[in-house]
Amino acid sequence: MSDPRTPAGLRELLRRHGLSPKKPLGQHFLVDRNFFDYIVREARVRPGEPVFEVGPGPGGLSLSLVEAGAELTAVERDRRLKPVLEEVLGGRARVVFADALEYPWGEVPEGSLFVANLPYNIGTPLVLKLLESGRFRDLVVMLQREVADRLAARPGSKDYGPVALKVQELARVEKLREVPPSVFYPPPEVTSAVVRLTPKGSRPDPGYFRFLDAAFRTRRKTLRKNLEAAGYDRRRVEAALAELGLDPKVRAEALSGETLKALHSLLSRPASTR
Repeated sequence: MSDPRTPAGLRELLRRHGLSPKKPLGQHFLVDRNFFDYIVREARVRPGEPVFEVGPGPGGLSLSLVEAGAELTAVERDRRLKPVLEEVLGGRARVVFADALEYPWGEVPEGSLFVANLPYNIGTPLVLKLLESGRFRDLVVMLQREVADRLAARPGSKDYGPVALKVQELARVEKLREVPPSVFYPPPEVTSAVVRLTPKGSRPDPGYFRFLDAAFRTRRKTLRKNLEAAGYDRRRVEAALAELGLDPKVRAEALSGETLKALHSLLSRPASTR
């Protein structure tokens, strides 16, 4: 068997099966053994525990996870890779061919681990879906660096917005290290990053998440104007801002998650109680 964790092994494996990466699927295959080892080490895989992966590609990370003792389920959209994964994994993992965004994540065993080099085109929505499922003890994922920066963004930064606030409401975000394009085949045009997300155990609040989308609707506008445009009563918004001691011209990106939650709470009260 050709080892897909080395450049020569991956090229030989793909050549024999007549395959090449598909750009529309965001396929950039990691081919550096040191990074495979690093990801598995940071994931703290426990022998025999259920581990889920999305976008296994030719199975490099899958193989490392299985060797570490994971009871692996890999979700792959590209059915062309079926014979490759059968060869590489030899039946030591369960491979499901499906769209990861449609997979029933709410049905996986509670306390599972998620580890993946995520396809670039589904990183953000999938991370949110996984966190909202409440089924994982940890997620260790490789993403585009700009996506990783967005997930970990703090108030006042250019990357700070609804995505950061929603993810940070549900998990603690750690950007572990950056990964250069040179260790992928084909090399992407961007740098990647490994991120660990540790769920806090909190459940998503759909009303608060809709409020965040409204608050950041247009970044150049004030928070008050964005909320008015979303249908909030101007007088109630002004009163809530005043109660929290906030400038009426403040923009959402200047406020912490705690402050935005407090504002949402005030605006969610029945009008008769204010």
